Amino acid sequence: MPAVSEMIVREYFELHEFLVRQHRKYIAPSRAQDEDDDIDFFVSNPHPKEPPREWPFVLGSAELVFIKHAIVVVKGWHTETFSTARLASAPAIFRFVEPKVFQQAAKAFGPDGAPLKILVVPALPHAAQAREQSINLLRTKGIDAVIPFRTMLAELVAETEPNRNYQKSDLLQIIRILKNYDLIKEPQLELFKPRRKKTGAVAAEQSKG
Repeated sequence: MPAVSEMIVREYFELHEFLVRQHRKYIAPSRAQDEDDDIDFFVSNPHPKEPPREWPFVLGSAELVFIKHAIVVVKGWHTETFSTARLASAPAIFRFVEPKVFQQAAKAFGPDGAPLKILVVPALPHAAQAREQSINLLRTKGIDAVIPFRTMLAELVAETEPNRNYQKSDLLQIIRILKNYDLIKEPQLELFKPRRKKTGAVAAEQSKG
């Protein structure tokens, strides 16, 4: 599962023309947790735009243009919700923002500004108060922003064309095949259109029935 989750994140950033580098693809034989293993990707935007003074903590695709550099940690716990209780029970999530680890990672970008610390999460709580509590906890721990997997997957599905061959991407090729066989449907936008008011004649006819 970690490899699949990382594949989704890589494809998403590459879709938005980021340069993506994975620190390493092998697992160190030592039992001790290597500090570098806490970070999954270094991403750089070759053409970033000037960011606004304030932008959301939970990022969507529209905000990616404002990111210059970032270190990205992927938590593909797809059946989990990142509530305050879940976050408190997994302190290792925040290891990559510890000064020693972060400063070492920031060297990958040279002197060209400090990178953002981005966490890719399965989901935050839906209830407003619980969601705000989770966001506040993540912020106090030093996380700059989060991106939900749903945001990434939705855009990858939307941008994958069923009549195009994605030979160099297994993930996009699978999405393309599923769309080709109508196993992934395009969003049914008409479901969200407001209903038209019935005319007097139609309403009267239906009331008779």
